[in-house]
Amino acid sequence: MSVRPAIFFRISASLAVAGIGALMIVSGAAAQATSSKMKGLELSNDKPIQIESDKLEIKDPESKAIFTGNVKVVQGTTTLQAGSMTVFYKSGAGSVSSGDADIDRIEVSQRVFLSSGTQQATADSGEFDMTKQTLVLKGDKVVLSEGKNVFVGCQLNVQMNTGEAQLEACGGRVQIQLDPKSQKKN
Repeated sequence: MSVRPAIFFRISASLAVAGIGALMIVSGAAAQATSSKMKGLELSNDKPIQIESDKLEIKDPESKAIFTGNVKVVQGTTTLQAGSMTVFYKSGAGSVSSGDADIDRIEVSQRVFLSSGTQQATADSGEFDMTKQTLVLKGDKVVLSEGKNVFVGCQLNVQMNTGEAQLEACGGRVQIQLDPKSQKKN
């Protein structure tokens, strides 16, 4: 029996959808935030979205769009950056170029960075599964931080609709640094 050290906690569901807010709007899906202890990342579906990359390749027959080179998605105070982002949409359910794609999943890689407000997450790669409403960030060192509070592991699994998250150590140990000054005063 193998033991995989992990830590369970709640994060804002908007952290999980921060990187895909722009594409969710294209698909007509709505981001849903939940209250949690880590609430810094929030999306506003009513704000304009800007997507930049060095290259965009739309492959409608394969139901995917590939953004490569310095990918940056910004909506309000939320930013996603990565070396590449591939958007897979459901076959026969529109296209990215026409603005009516039904997004199935999104893969990001090459130094993934999510930021909004006081929360940030970094990883080597990530996958957003729109059907299962999950986000998985992976890497040698996956870091989730809010202010001076820092959580480090190798895989962050987030259930986007609830904000429930699990940080795995992958053979090592989960590391946590908590700032006592960050506690709420009653």
